[in-house]
Amino acid sequence: MAEDIDDLSVNWDEGGTVVVEQLDKVILSRGGWATILFKYREQNKRTEVWSKTKFTIRRYQKKSGVFRQQSKFNISSIAQAKSLCAALENWVKEAEEQGETSSDDGGGED
Repeated sequence: MAEDIDDLSVNWDEGGTVVVEQLDKVILSRGGWATILFKYREQNKRTEVWSKTKFTIRRYQKKSGVFRQQSKFNISSIAQAKSLCAALENWVKEAEEQGETSSDDGGGED
């Protein structure tokens, strides 16, 4: 558990051995509900070989001064990440063509 959004991480160790290593992160939204995109890799416990790069999007809610994970979406491959990026690029382009801007609120909680 973390009190500060910048301290949130997907790093994980078991018995002093790192099994999930965070490679990077991008904070997508801050506030009572935070959204973070993490880049990471996992170590196979049996072979001790590191996995290919993986990605995960995590949502955290701050309650009683502490961020708690509420949900996550794991992006399982580079191909899936590319598909996600392509879809978002298309949707953003369509929205911008309809006059929406990045400063439009959209009425969400973020």
